[in-house]
Amino acid sequence: MKNQFNYYSGSALILGSAIMTITMVMHPTGGSFEHLKHVSSMIIITHSLAILSIPITLFGFWGLTKRFSAENPYSMGAFITMCIGFFAVLLAAAVNGLALPLFISQFHDSTPEMINSLTIVLKYNNALNHSFDYIFIGGVCIAVALWSVAIIKTKLFQQWVGYFGLLSCILVIGGLIAGFIFVDLTGFRLFIAGLVVWMIIIGVLLKKLAPEN
Repeated sequence: MKNQFNYYSGSALILGSAIMTITMVMHPTGGSFEHLKHVSSMIIITHSLAILSIPITLFGFWGLTKRFSAENPYSMGAFITMCIGFFAVLLAAAVNGLALPLFISQFHDSTPEMINSLTIVLKYNNALNHSFDYIFIGGVCIAVALWSVAIIKTKLFQQWVGYFGLLSCILVIGGLIAGFIFVDLTGFRLFIAGLVVWMIIIGVLLKKLAPEN
């Protein structure tokens, strides 16, 4: 039964990775008020997919957490931190992907003066979205680092998996210190790409774990 749960949780991580990838490929770029009105349907679709990926992915990460002993502080801390990060990205998807298009849809026949007055609202929405993104990035980096340490210490998987996770986190932190913007579309796609690679590796390894007696 435990081996079956490993298979399901590994499959969940792979499925979550696929949905994240589709979301980022389809995600429209930002722009003016008129542009946002034009792509509002695609904004709702992509962010709905992002929201769908969250419970699927967290189920997979819970399966990873269960592979370690209940007393393992690294694994439990990683799962809690990952949940916080994904809660932040849930808020970002709801605000930027659902609330914003619904708000914009109320101003189809607005005058240029009215649209100009809404600019400050759009700027605030953008700042709010970026704050959630930074919480998500921080939560994911801490969680991946903790799981990587747990993998290295317990040898649950090959050692390179843990070192790969740590290296990925170091690169993200180094990028932030160097001023790389991870919260614009290009930067966020790059971050998600790295997360997806790590998730697929963990998902495949979970599915391949030998049956437990």
